[in-house]
Amino acid sequence: MTARELIAAAGRHPEMLVPLALLPPLLSLLLPLAHGAGGGARSPWRYVYSVLIYAVCVPGVGAAVLTAYTLFFTRESLLDKDLLVYLLPIVSLAVTLPLIRRSVSFDAVPGFDRLWGLLVLIAITFGILLAIHKTFIGIFFGGSFTLLVALGVAVFALLERAAGALGGGPRH
Repeated sequence: MTARELIAAAGRHPEMLVPLALLPPLLSLLLPLAHGAGGGARSPWRYVYSVLIYAVCVPGVGAAVLTAYTLFFTRESLLDKDLLVYLLPIVSLAVTLPLIRRSVSFDAVPGFDRLWGLLVLIAITFGILLAIHKTFIGIFFGGSFTLLVALGVAVFALLERAAGALGGGPRH
C-alpha cells in the first residue's frame, strides 16, 4: 500500500476519522473534572495527559507535514484534497494542546520534552528541504520523491546528532 492509497483509504472512512479527531479535545475537557483543579500533574493523570498529547501530536504533525508537502513541493491545491485527512488532525492538535495546557504544565508531562524536540527537528528538517527544493541546490533529478526522502532522513539525522551534542546528550 502506498502513502497515497493510505490517505485515500482514510478519506473514505470519515465515520472513523472524525471521532478519532474529536476524542482528544473532548477528553482534555473532561479530564479536569476527574482529577480536580491542580491535579493534572499528579500520577496517574500526568501519564494520561502524556498519552493524550502523543495521540494528538503524531497525527497532527503527520497531517501538517502532508499538507505542507502538498502545498510547497507538489503545488497541488487543497481544494482538491480531502480536508478531513489534511486539516482535521491539525485542528484537533491546535485545540487539544491549549486545553491540556490549562490543566497541567507541559514540564510535568513525561516525554513532552522529547516530543517537543522531535517536532522542532521535523520543522527544521522540513524548512531545510524546502529551501533545497526551492533553490535546486544539489538536487539533480526530476522530482524523485525517494531522493527527497533520503535527503530528508540524512538532514534529520545530522540535526539530531548536532542537537544531542549541543544538549550534552549521548553522542552516537
